[in-house]
Amino acid sequence: MLHHIMASIPHEVLAAPNDELKTDQLADWLRQIFGPLFLVIVSIVAIFFLFTREITRFVQFIVLAIGIGVVFYVPNIIETTAKAIAKALGVDMT
Repeated sequence: MLHHIMASIPHEVLAAPNDELKTDQLADWLRQIFGPLFLVIVSIVAIFFLFTREITRFVQFIVLAIGIGVVFYVPNIIETTAKAIAKALGVDMT
């Protein structure tokens, strides 16, 4: 009976799992989650600094926010940075 059950299961289900790491859409997924959250946090903190009239901290925060924003919104920056870090650590990229 087990043989009949196993024969009725599609081959794709019985196939060995593909152990390759798929990270093609990881950067897009991170941008979709953290991008809008980042903008909300930046807006709230910037408004706080403006209302408390801490212009120096506001300027420092905006410079930092622009640097972090580049990571989220410039195409392929995450992939390029990840490949550079992996190469610096000696990870084989083939």
